Amino acid sequence: MIKLNALKLLEKKGKTKYWLYKQLGMSYQNFSKMLNNETLSIRYANIENLCLLLDCTPNELFTIDTSK
Repeated sequence: MIKLNALKLLEKKGKTKYWLYKQLGMSYQNFSKMLNNETLSIRYANIENLCLLLDCTPNELFTIDTSK
């Protein structure tokens, strides 16, 4: 299972979830589902914005959990 690693990257950058939410301009429901890995897809535009805001690459943004 591929998981979004945004919370760890946010912590590393010293930013809050609220800051990221405001920067992305998404609905809170979709934002929350995305951060909590409860969504089946993420738009390319959101991946690009996350990478720009968190100063990371897509490889750093996602991790693969092989425990399942």
